[in-house]
Amino acid sequence: MNKVTIYDISKKLNISAATVSRALNNNPKISIKTRELVLRTAAEMNYEQNTLALALKSGKSHTVGILVPYMDRSFFSSVIRGIEEELYPHGYRVIICQTRDDAQSEVQNINTLLNAQVDGIFMSVSKTTKDTSHIDRVLQKGVPLVFFDRKKNIKGVSSVTIDDFSAAYMSVEHLIRQGCKRIAHFKGDIHLEIYKDRYEGYLKALEDYNLPFSEDYVVQINSKVVSGTAAVKKLMQLPSPPDGIFSVSDFTALGAIQYLKKSGIRVPEDVCISGFSNESFTQYTEPTMTTIDQTPIKMGKTSARVFLEQIEAETVVIEKKVVLPPQLLIRDSSDRRNHRDTPRFHGIKSF
Repeated sequence: MNKVTIYDISKKLNISAATVSRALNNNPKISIKTRELVLRTAAEMNYEQNTLALALKSGKSHTVGILVPYMDRSFFSSVIRGIEEELYPHGYRVIICQTRDDAQSEVQNINTLLNAQVDGIFMSVSKTTKDTSHIDRVLQKGVPLVFFDRKKNIKGVSSVTIDDFSAAYMSVEHLIRQGCKRIAHFKGDIHLEIYKDRYEGYLKALEDYNLPFSEDYVVQINSKVVSGTAAVKKLMQLPSPPDGIFSVSDFTALGAIQYLKKSGIRVPEDVCISGFSNESFTQYTEPTMTTIDQTPIKMGKTSARVFLEQIEAETVVIEKKVVLPPQLLIRDSSDRRNHRDTPRFHGIKSF
């Protein structure tokens, strides 16, 4: 079956192809009656516009690309939702790409989006991204770029993040106020600014409350449940194991909780745990998990508004660094107010 063209529609309606084209593109010179007739006939004939051709002709595709490390994380899917909800009323559609935290995949996805003539790109960079030449290529082509959550400090590029330093500080401060004195940290890759800031917030809280810092209490992790299990197992073999854990990931915090429960160690009575990101499962764990809400929908909507400002400014480059306030959600995994009995251990060598 041959693809329907504007010439087929014009022949059926006995009007010019130029009139059909103008009607399909909402040209104000076409009457409402004619436009509705053309649109109705196009739908009946299963006509599909060539969006790439339209983009080449108008210079606008009304599509944007969104790059995230993982689409199955509640945080990233919520950011995507925020971007889409803010841009949809303005006629934009989104193309979602997943990098799987791989720098090469990020480069390939950027190239794909540029070839698709997107009007803008939103991205949370991969933790393995060191070379930023693909990002420079986006800027050279004049395509607006907005970082969210994970970012690189590049001149002319806007970003929307949360205050990761303050988020970490308030998490550790909360653990201290619950009586924790030996607080461990599940640390992310500090090549990424968000994890560096969280680590520094952890250190600053210990310093301000005169608690000793020990490298033994800092464990490098990736954001997986099994990583949290391995990390907490290592910590609990120390002569003086921690009585509090601040994790940069809800997934690793979950692994820690699961291991401690199986080992007969009570959460929060013996060990308080605080995660990060407010993944959807955190309110259903046993015990429910204390975590940081990064307000991802707000982050997505704010990122979209920054993009729209750039589009409206046209030739003027707008660079904004928006930092949103984090929110600490205190739940059962760290809340000792209802668990006032004395912790059962002070030094455990192995499990």
